[in-house]
Amino acid sequence: MGKKKWIKARHKVITELARWVLSPYIRWKYGVQVEKFRQQEHRPYLVLLNHQTAFDQFFVGMSFRGPVYYMATEDIFSLGWVSALIRYAVAPIPIKKQTTDPQAVKHCIQVARAGGTIAIAPEGNRTYHGKTVYINPTIAPLAKKLKLPIALYRIEGGYGVQPRWSDGTRKGKMRAGVSRVLQPEEYEKLTNEELYSLICTGLEVNEAQCSGTYRHKALAQYLERVIYVCPDCGLSVFESEGDLIRCKKCGMEIRYLPTKELEGTAGPFPFRFVADWYEYQCRFVSGLDISRFNKEPAYRDEAKISEVVVYRRKNELYPNAQIGLYGDRVTIGGELELPFEQIYAMAVLGRNKLNIYHKDRIYQVKGSKRFNALKYVNFYYRYTNIKKGITNGEFLGI
Repeated sequence: MGKKKWIKARHKVITELARWVLSPYIRWKYGVQVEKFRQQEHRPYLVLLNHQTAFDQFFVGMSFRGPVYYMATEDIFSLGWVSALIRYAVAPIPIKKQTTDPQAVKHCIQVARAGGTIAIAPEGNRTYHGKTVYINPTIAPLAKKLKLPIALYRIEGGYGVQPRWSDGTRKGKMRAGVSRVLQPEEYEKLTNEELYSLICTGLEVNEAQCSGTYRHKALAQYLERVIYVCPDCGLSVFESEGDLIRCKKCGMEIRYLPTKELEGTAGPFPFRFVADWYEYQCRFVSGLDISRFNKEPAYRDEAKISEVVVYRRKNELYPNAQIGLYGDRVTIGGELELPFEQIYAMAVLGRNKLNIYHKDRIYQVKGSKRFNALKYVNFYYRYTNIKKGITNGEFLGI
């Protein structure tokens, strides 16, 4: 029996209907100017985009004609009937986040050979701070295997309108569109390193600068999902309200302005933008002796714990368990211990869910709205960096 066809006639019908229904709402909601890709003609493309908002895939869909097959993490495929509906409607290409997934590569090749346009956000993560984040170099050899024209798709202003750490969408302006096309005959002569460099340069966006105003009644709300290091007292816990975020340890209070800038309420603050603070936090953790937290945890949180049955469902294990973040492990509910040595990946999904890939199981940690999942990923990568002899490695998972 032949391989099951990925591309279905219904995908085009559903895509056109969704584009017609959703485009006016998206333009109003995000204040986005989406540029149509006029040179598409009837050719399939590999669309590579920087990842800023939860609606990035819709911007791509508004630029291109016909269905686009998006690479998506396993989380949206583990929602039971909802996942089945998504598969039926648009057939996204599944990939396990933060891991090497040869099956995802095979699916991409299948779609490309059938004449489908594929969209991938090679960062694998939405930016937490406005700058394009780490792009895995494997995107270059994958692009060469697909042999499609590469459309580099830039989204600008998305961090200002909808920061990953926030639940709110701010009133401001953003734009999205193809900035450059690389034809196969152009990039096939390049080394993987040269193509990777072109992709990184083409997708690089830096919103750690004043580029308009973004207004909302609670500009700093849930900034504690990304920030957990205080410049005055080190590892800490923060709490936000309105346009303010406060260190619960020393009381330092910072205001988030409509220009995306930060200012201290009681004196000068050393960081102008969240990106500056985030980069300081990465340097701090990259120099941290996490072994001092091997006996007592650096943090304790409460969260719901589920086991992800990949591409099928989630099974709830603990409705409200205490989680401990140690220098060499994560503990769950006093019953489950997950040593970092037995974990092969950790990843933040969405705004603040945490996936722990332990042996042959995947645990998902979902805390309160103020839960900071990032610190778990950072501690894990600090541990693995040390094990590899990278004592001051600043790549901490995102």
